[in-house]
Amino acid sequence: MRSSAFVLVLLCFVADAAVVEHAFNVGNLTVSRLCEHRVITAVNGQLPGPTVEVNEGDTLVVHVTNESPYNMSIHWHGIFQMLSAWADGPNMVTQCPIRPGNSYTYKFNVTGQEGTLWWHAHVSFLRATVHGALIIRPRGGPARCPFPQPHNEVPIVLGEWWNANAIDVLNEAYVKGAAPNVSDAFTINGQPGDLYNCSKKREYTYTLEVVSGKTYWLRIINGAIHGQFFFKVAGHNFTVVGVDASYTKPYETDVVVIAPGQTVDALMVANAIPGSYYMAARPYISAGPEGPLVDVSTTTGIVKYASVNSSSAPVMPALPGLYDTPTAHRFYTNLTALVRPGDPTVPLAVDEQMFITIGSGIVPCSPPQFLCNKTAGSASASMNNVSYVFPTAMPLLVAHYNNVSGVYKTDFPDNPPVLFDFTNPAVNTDPALRPLRNTVQDIRLKKVKYNATVEIVLQNTAIEVPENHPMHLHSFNFFVLAQGFGNYNATAAVSNYNLVDPQVRNTIAVPAGGWAVIRFVANNPGVWFMHCHFDIHLALGLGTAIVVENGNTPDSILPPPPPDFPTC
Repeated sequence: MRSSAFVLVLLCFVADAAVVEHAFNVGNLTVSRLCEHRVITAVNGQLPGPTVEVNEGDTLVVHVTNESPYNMSIHWHGIFQMLSAWADGPNMVTQCPIRPGNSYTYKFNVTGQEGTLWWHAHVSFLRATVHGALIIRPRGGPARCPFPQPHNEVPIVLGEWWNANAIDVLNEAYVKGAAPNVSDAFTINGQPGDLYNCSKKREYTYTLEVVSGKTYWLRIINGAIHGQFFFKVAGHNFTVVGVDASYTKPYETDVVVIAPGQTVDALMVANAIPGSYYMAARPYISAGPEGPLVDVSTTTGIVKYASVNSSSAPVMPALPGLYDTPTAHRFYTNLTALVRPGDPTVPLAVDEQMFITIGSGIVPCSPPQFLCNKTAGSASASMNNVSYVFPTAMPLLVAHYNNVSGVYKTDFPDNPPVLFDFTNPAVNTDPALRPLRNTVQDIRLKKVKYNATVEIVLQNTAIEVPENHPMHLHSFNFFVLAQGFGNYNATAAVSNYNLVDPQVRNTIAVPAGGWAVIRFVANNPGVWFMHCHFDIHLALGLGTAIVVENGNTPDSILPPPPPDFPTC
């Protein structure tokens, strides 16, 4: 883990494009947490894994050697992967996994992005411990930074911890056809903090030492499997200047709200009375008390002023309540983009329109689910009633590139099969509506032409339970035109679309019992995964993929895979 002493003073500097190389050795690591010694899967013996730092325009080369007992793939979350789809990483979508004992080299350009992203495993629950920060600095010197130079910067990676093996947690949920066991703790930079049992020693609490009057750039990353968080530092406020490696207009707040997969760049001035202060992350439980059981604990770190030697207890921030949807929605909707000359603007003409319902459901228990209640069925999740299943013969991208039939279909529906009162809880009690819970398991993708503008309305449903779903689109940023509660109403919503400075993201937290509208340009040929970043929801089928066809010029045609591309 990076210690609090890790700082980088030169945040913005002139640099030519370079080749940045890393070696990732994935293997077993024994750690002590919550009174127990556990063997986890980790990269280079670190939790979180190594921070990857590049300048915009650099080529990143990462040699991954899998010395773990599990299949492995690494996803570079938020990277555009222009003409480098083979390096995107999602298992059986763009690549076969890296088998134990094998290696694969990811190579791609980092172009047109600045800010904070992250990398993580894209197999099963392995990203619980296989993840790390990915920092992209501007090439244009200090003038490219749209805010004053901070004193230091600090990655803050929020995570989730199980005493059990992460793979076993998911496998047990699968055989039961139910939700996984609740996690045992949340973490800040790999440490649970001193509110948990057997964590009173400072070695189990991340500590950031600050100098009074200085400004600190907190690069906050939500790497948790399920946890959505309220994040605060007692006695301090934040100025949000970026999300998902896209600059925002400065937004003043005392709380950051962040869903799994998202990143937030926040400036914090050390302007409190010198002392010790807790930084804390508590879950935002969007499903409310009626939802499934979740971890309700609080993880802490400490912000300690260098001028103070006192060992007094840190001050605790007043955190929002677990179910405080108004605070979460206020944060998510108050963000707007900082539009600078040369930045992409919202395309006004739309070529493809989709209305996608997202939520939970039920499918019949399969034979391997020997503990599944066959009367009740197995838990599922879906988009437009289609529960995604992973192919087994070959990855989607391989099938697309080689024009292999029978691996997937390209008839993903643009609209739900049935229109109903999406956010009305009666859908769960009205016998006439109960069949809406039944989803169809299939591999149905959406095909679009190169450079098409795609607009998607993401509509949450109340089937089983309404919940905030963090939807992530690989390879693309999208404009968040609007979001709200209840059923999407085009007449009312379109008139309120932000077409001037909407926030730009790669992961959108679609409000519980609500909707969001996103728009993007499909300017990169390949097969790109779109899925919920709750790993259990992805495992249950809440995903699909968008196939972007080749264009008509050499720079719009997907090149062949690299020579060492993994085979199944």
